[in-house]
Amino acid sequence: MTKLIIQIPCYNEAETLGTTLSALPREIPEISCVEWLIIDDGSTDKTLAVAKEFGVDRIVRLNHNQGLAKAFMAGIEACLIAGADIIVNTDADNQYCADDIPKLIAPILLGRAEIVIGTRPIHKIKHFSPTKKFLQKLGSWVVRLASNTDIPDAPSGFRAISREAAMQLNVFNEYTYTLETIIQAGQKGIPITAVPIRTNKYLRPSRLVKNIPTYIQRSLFTILRIFMTYQPLKFFTILGSIPFSLGTLLGIRWLIFFLDGTTRTRIPSLILAAILIITGVQLWLFGLVADLLAVNRKVLEEIQLRLRRADIEGSRSEES
Repeated sequence: MTKLIIQIPCYNEAETLGTTLSALPREIPEISCVEWLIIDDGSTDKTLAVAKEFGVDRIVRLNHNQGLAKAFMAGIEACLIAGADIIVNTDADNQYCADDIPKLIAPILLGRAEIVIGTRPIHKIKHFSPTKKFLQKLGSWVVRLASNTDIPDAPSGFRAISREAAMQLNVFNEYTYTLETIIQAGQKGIPITAVPIRTNKYLRPSRLVKNIPTYIQRSLFTILRIFMTYQPLKFFTILGSIPFSLGTLLGIRWLIFFLDGTTRTRIPSLILAAILIITGVQLWLFGLVADLLAVNRKVLEEIQLRLRRADIEGSRSEES
């Protein structure tokens, strides 16, 4: 028996939620049970009323608006407790084509992946400006480098997650889960792939991308933070190599002038070279310390995974 739960994070989505729910499937080949779950992220409109009207099976309520990332993880936890074998996440604005859900979950059913990301036809989406299309491609490229994966559309929220992968996910960022979960999967060795999907008619502006500069800033911060968390030694080695290299070049320059017998002492250059070299070495030492701390993080994540499994199995036993 394979249970699929389709989760939708919602914040004041009364106008579009009905359209989204009316397109969701209740039956999918090779899936014995399909349920719908809504995460109400502190909505103040009629989102809950619409969800109940369309027969949503489960509702997770957050007391106040906590952001997309928190809502996503609240849904993941609820889906796991409800016994989901596969979780599909989609948006309440009906951006993604629900008819592509069977295609989205196929790699998981076939055992080829644990996480599947829906790749939108970015170049064909008319309401995306040229700037946004470029930034989507650039951001996805950076995520591919940081995660060592091959996901063409990293910001896509249309994704399928297996039970095993869902139990390993952690989202630290409060802005969005999309980039962080891909980088996390890549660093943890969770099999991840992508499939092409379709998009529906434009219903409302994106609430995540309110303005391009802020989106870029937050996305870069997320990528750097996750990269520091999962590859601290590599990050600080690269960071420390910059001042160390500059300091070494300045030191060589000072040595050349000194051996040449110039009358000028060039003490400021020598001091700057020493400062830069010391800074580089200190950053390398930070990397070593962070790498040792990462060992503790891995142990804690393993403990967390075991506790999650125990809690979820306990909850399922109580329900049965």
